[in-house]
Amino acid sequence: MILNIFNSSHSTLTILNSIFTFKKKKVMYNNIITDSKDQVLKITINRPNQLNALNKETIEELHQALRNGDEDQGIGVIILTGSGEKAFVAGADIKEFADFSISQGGELAMRGQQTLFSYVENLSTPVISAINGFALGGGLELAMCSHIRVASSNARMGLPEVGLGVIPGYGGTQRLAQLVGRGKANELVFTAGMMKADEALQWGLVNHVVELDELMVKAEEIAGKILKNSGSAIASAIRSVNAGFEDGVNGYEVEIEEFGKCFGTEDFKEGTMAFLEKRKPNFRK
Repeated sequence: MILNIFNSSHSTLTILNSIFTFKKKKVMYNNIITDSKDQVLKITINRPNQLNALNKETIEELHQALRNGDEDQGIGVIILTGSGEKAFVAGADIKEFADFSISQGGELAMRGQQTLFSYVENLSTPVISAINGFALGGGLELAMCSHIRVASSNARMGLPEVGLGVIPGYGGTQRLAQLVGRGKANELVFTAGMMKADEALQWGLVNHVVELDELMVKAEEIAGKILKNSGSAIASAIRSVNAGFEDGVNGYEVEIEEFGKCFGTEDFKEGTMAFLEKRKPNFRK
């Protein structure tokens, strides 16, 4: 009887250990590297020989990693960057669609926007793009759909697609005009030109410009400031801000709705109680 109890307990312990190991096991990807620390998930696009160009597999992997991070209660901020010092993302992998038909081209743009670019923009967890080097075509489109952008001083940004006989297809024509205005967006797209980091800062395309060796430090500094605040309130803020740029949606009404929802959250209780008790709130328990 004692032996049976021991064997049963040992089996249970083995199962629990297996479950714990499975939960802690890091997902392996072919084109990206993920690392989480202090409630920040860092996702690095890792195709240095292709200047981190986006192919179909990379887009799918980014979607999966972003979804996992957004669903993880232990993650409060996501940072996107590229491997190496030359490029954040130097565009799409052209060889994948060089022989596409009209319908295939439309499907490519639609699926890309749904899977990654619009997905990032509407994520509940704030996403910071740390732009290290070239951010061209799909790379700039990925940065623009992020909520905050920090660029290294050597960064170069542009949408050169018209030089290939196409236009930006991952939301670039829309988001660039929203960020820098129609006139500057037209110039950048029509000329297939590149914008230097300091000019991008002047036009509001990026939030900050720092030296390359300070890029991740700055991104993590911003992440740290975000993490001091309510995650649920920030998610409501993202939905409210985005609503102002959606056709047929009244952003003010969305703001009113999201404002009201905040009153039913634990974060609201913690925030107001901390204020009344003259202490700092602890939202990230």
